Amino acid sequence: MNKLLSLLAASAVLAGCLTACSSENGQTVSLPESFSEAGNGSSDGKVQIVTTIFPEYDWTKNILGNDASGAEVSMLLDSGVDLHSYQPSADDILTISNCDVFVYIGGESEKWVDDVLKEANNSDMIVVDLMDVLGESVKEEEVVEGMQEEDEHDHDHEDGDHDDKNHDHEDEEEKEYDEHIWLSLKNASKCVESIAEAVSEADPDNSSVYRKNADEYISKINALDAEYQSAVAAAPVKTLLFGDRFPFRYMTDDYGLTYYAAFVGCSAETEASFETIAFLAGKVDELSLESVMTIDGTDHRIADTVINSTKKRNQKILTLNSMQSVTSKDIENGADYLSLMKENLETLKEALNA
Repeated sequence: MNKLLSLLAASAVLAGCLTACSSENGQTVSLPESFSEAGNGSSDGKVQIVTTIFPEYDWTKNILGNDASGAEVSMLLDSGVDLHSYQPSADDILTISNCDVFVYIGGESEKWVDDVLKEANNSDMIVVDLMDVLGESVKEEEVVEGMQEEDEHDHDHEDGDHDDKNHDHEDEEEKEYDEHIWLSLKNASKCVESIAEAVSEADPDNSSVYRKNADEYISKINALDAEYQSAVAAAPVKTLLFGDRFPFRYMTDDYGLTYYAAFVGCSAETEASFETIAFLAGKVDELSLESVMTIDGTDHRIADTVINSTKKRNQKILTLNSMQSVTSKDIENGADYLSLMKENLETLKEALNA
């Protein structure tokens, strides 16, 4: 218990320091009334499910259905904070500690979960690590031709013993896995299946309802996957070029597309080098591309610079939604996983048929 209190105190201090990881006024953004408060010890006896980001939240909502009576779900990153920069608040840690089912991606950006779960010491909690669920389907981040690599960091340590301790794990630490698993509809089907199993285990009285809802939802996901497959197969263009980070590797691999990009999906870089811009602009010219892609939530400066460095200088900027900045307000206004993936399909069609 003392360890948990220490962790909560440290989190509170950290939340005050990391202004980039909170809302503009530094306060936690509350979910609207239509959202539940997980771990609130409510007397209604509902199973409390906590998810970290929007895709997991929406998948779980569809599993529970419109008339869910046995469980309710909440989302931690509800204020548009990027997964890569999020740090849990003290309230978040308590919420996780008290929940019945916890669903998270399981990548490098969520390493904080390990400490929270260890200190929570809730043996009854069912934990769903989605990257673990996907197993060998999880891909390593890759640096393709022309992509700007991250700045090298000096990992030397003055303490020789510390060096030796970390040496055995050197190969494992060098591998960085792509966290953006939700941008593959094929992955989404597997994740929904796993979440449905966890929720059914936590609330066996309603398991048949959850199973039925999950099967119907997975059918919709698979149907949209087939639409993507048909659209890409019929398109004359098979390459996407991003003047931005690239979190869509799972999507492009699913449908046999090639890509070029300024940075990997989890990059912290915001300024592209002259060499990167020149390479991307040259590829636009070489491949006669009519568009340069970006992701949601960026200012498009790099894409603009790439376009202004091409011969024609008239390419469109098209945006694919990576779902990394969906807020509770967006959800209130009707945003859901399938609708955003359908919007991405229309954008993809425009990019590949120009």
